[in-house]
Amino acid sequence: MSDPQTFLPLTPLSFEILLSLADGPRHGYGIIKEAEARSGTPFASSTGTLYLAIRRLQKDGLLAPARSGDGDSRRQAYDLTELGREVAVAEAERLEARVIDARAKALLSGSR
Repeated sequence: MSDPQTFLPLTPLSFEILLSLADGPRHGYGIIKEAEARSGTPFASSTGTLYLAIRRLQKDGLLAPARSGDGDSRRQAYDLTELGREVAVAEAERLEARVIDARAKALLSGSR
């Protein structure tokens, strides 16, 4: 199996996709809605860019096709692979370390 560290750092879009799939399969529109709900802002990427990123993540072995469960065979759902989940965890830990660094430099509230 691949070392999750070799995929880091992820692009913000790739991390959004993995994060959106962390609690279960979604299709592209579901990924967009999940990301918008989490951020409270409109999705920043075009759907074309989203699907290019999804294809790349599939090629890298981080995503796999899944059944959507919504009865619409036109929609392809995606799910994290075991490696995809490991990479998402590694990226979250990497970002958490950067936040700790920012707090140590008094850039965030609760610093020093």
